[in-house]
Amino acid sequence: MKRRGLFGLLGTALVPWLGAKSALAASTPSDPQWKLSPSQWRSRLSAEAFSVLRQAGTERPFSSTLNKEKRQGTYACAGCQLPLFSSKSKYDSGTGWPSFYEALANGIATKVDFKLIIPRTEYHCSRCGGHQGHVFDDGPKPTGKRYCNNGVALVFLAKGN
Repeated sequence: MKRRGLFGLLGTALVPWLGAKSALAASTPSDPQWKLSPSQWRSRLSAEAFSVLRQAGTERPFSSTLNKEKRQGTYACAGCQLPLFSSKSKYDSGTGWPSFYEALANGIATKVDFKLIIPRTEYHCSRCGGHQGHVFDDGPKPTGKRYCNNGVALVFLAKGN
């Protein structure tokens, strides 16, 4: 059996066992105030934001207006407004999604994601549990991290507003 076939077979066997459905859902909110029902979340969010934040979807690359945002400010969770990133850590990764090399303290939490079979590190808002994106070890100095974020999962709060 070829290597690709072996990985496909393993992936098919492991996805149900690993609980793929839980990998496709938002994380549990740390703040009880944000333990909302799906219908409550749907009434607060656009359909695209609901798909990303509550169902761990991914927006199309290069579709976010935040890719071109250059002003100073803070990027906050679109679900609960918790500050997640400073504009000082934003950079153009060329991937088509807003990218940052450092998260703000206490803004995000991580978990292992098996959605694509290969384990990745997913990160979410530490307050409401909304899915934000994935973090990779191919970013710039000083951290070497690339927090690849869905733009629809963020709101930009310009400095001075």
